[in-house]
Amino acid sequence: MNKVIGYSRISSSAQDLAIQKQLLLEYAQRNRLLIDEFIESESSSRLLPKDRKIDELLSKLSEGDILLVAELSRLGRNFLETLNIINELTEKGIKIEFIRQPELSTNSPHGKLLMAIYSYFAESEREFVSLRTKSGLATARAKGRLLGRPRGSKNSKGSPFDEHRNEIQKHLKLKIPLNSILKIINNQRDNKLNYAGLRYYVEHDMELMKLKP
Repeated sequence: MNKVIGYSRISSSAQDLAIQKQLLLEYAQRNRLLIDEFIESESSSRLLPKDRKIDELLSKLSEGDILLVAELSRLGRNFLETLNIINELTEKGIKIEFIRQPELSTNSPHGKLLMAIYSYFAESEREFVSLRTKSGLATARAKGRLLGRPRGSKNSKGSPFDEHRNEIQKHLKLKIPLNSILKIINNQRDNKLNYAGLRYYVEHDMELMKLKP
């Protein structure tokens, strides 16, 4: 049976989750929808998707479900991330309804066109990042720079960043800047790591380098 989930997020104490929740409830009543669950987050858009409960949201929604959101800005920390979230949801067959911006809803009269636009921009950005990475690698080769993990380098086996590699890879996929990734890592450590070390680690790992913003 298809579900209807309402998602609300506030990023400051000046905002009120209850206002968003009431907005979703009134919309559901007008459109004869029964909201099965509310997912609420009181966090800044700058936090990770996990902290904003986006990961929880994605895991609970499946094909045919409906997601109710007050407005576009409640989903992502920036335009690109929002597009990627929308694209991921629509590819799974999930309908998204923006209460304050009905013209952006994927089930609007122009829903198919919107989904094509969302997909286009998300894919274009991914291709741009890939092209920029390839261009950077080509420039590095032209300068005679050694790529990959050099033997005996600080980034070889035993680097303190190795234990955080999967986490670094995940954050890079979300286009999180290196300085923000470093803060996240250092919050988990007693011995703090430095930015130069992280940058060197990423730039000498071919897979991570392709993801670098």
